[in-house]
Amino acid sequence: MSLEMFYWTDTYTFVKKLSFRKLWNFSKVYGSFVWSKVVKKPVQWGVPFTVSIEPTTACNLRCPECPSGLRSFSRPTGNLKSDFFRNTIERIHHELMYLIFYFQGEPYINPEFLDMVKFANEKNIYTITSTNGHFLNDENAKKTIESGLDRLIISVDGTTQEVYENYRKEGKLENVLQGARNIVKWKKKLKSQTPHIIFQFLVVKPNEHQIPEIFKLANDIGIDEVKLKSAQVYDYEHGNELIPNQEKYSRYSLQDDGTYRVKNELLNHCWKLWHACVITWDGKVVPCCFDKDAKHQLGDLKEESLQEVFHNDSYRHFRNKLFQGRDQIDICTNCTEGCKVWLE
Repeated sequence: MSLEMFYWTDTYTFVKKLSFRKLWNFSKVYGSFVWSKVVKKPVQWGVPFTVSIEPTTACNLRCPECPSGLRSFSRPTGNLKSDFFRNTIERIHHELMYLIFYFQGEPYINPEFLDMVKFANEKNIYTITSTNGHFLNDENAKKTIESGLDRLIISVDGTTQEVYENYRKEGKLENVLQGARNIVKWKKKLKSQTPHIIFQFLVVKPNEHQIPEIFKLANDIGIDEVKLKSAQVYDYEHGNELIPNQEKYSRYSLQDDGTYRVKNELLNHCWKLWHACVITWDGKVVPCCFDKDAKHQLGDLKEESLQEVFHNDSYRHFRNKLFQGRDQIDICTNCTEGCKVWLE
């Protein structure tokens, strides 16, 4: 099957899960975002049509730029409970287009993860997850296909063990590749169109020379798509060993004085604040995936509905801060929006 066919299959999977109610909510959300930019103050209609929910904060790896890997969270850690998840989805599924089972941590560590995916699929929601690939044994691969997961992103940040472990500390590349083969095998055996399988390659200095090889490796295994993603680093101003030499793969620009700056322009608005949100494992609502420590808690789904949270005073105040100066919000200053690298 050609790459274009894989794209069309994935698009069809998404489109067939749409409804008039979802499209109407999308129209309200998008209209309010456009109107907000016109009147230069935040106006919010509708509710989020994209939600990221956190299956767990736990992870088996120790990646150097990740709070899960560094074991450095300043917030409570734990696993998403299925009863809370089901109650939440029952309330929001009518308007929800995308459900992303990822924030921090490795989703497959949560023993109820695939059951929750199956529940969301039964509610006709397009589901996505991102994994480091170490838990895709034969049994989990089969269950993944059976769950109805629509998109599976597997992080493969190197084509040799030596390069891979530069970033994926304590990871085993062969385990990841075998997991990918298991998924491809069961997808064929069960004659399933889903999930759309993506190799995500986080481009850093140690692996940038292997970019051509990741495309060949993905093709050999039968992966549907490869995405190259620019890496976020926390300490970048005076350089960092992870920043690629090829600037087109970096989200930072080298200045004349030898320091680095974020490439993208920090506009005083953000589409994510209008159409999406993140729900932590314990029900806290935060504005986006850059708030890894949930410092900007805008509500708690154990106390109020998502619709109430999305229109409450805390959300209005945060959107107002965006219009006043996005560069003054800590999680926005190192934002990757507009800095991701996608190659066909």
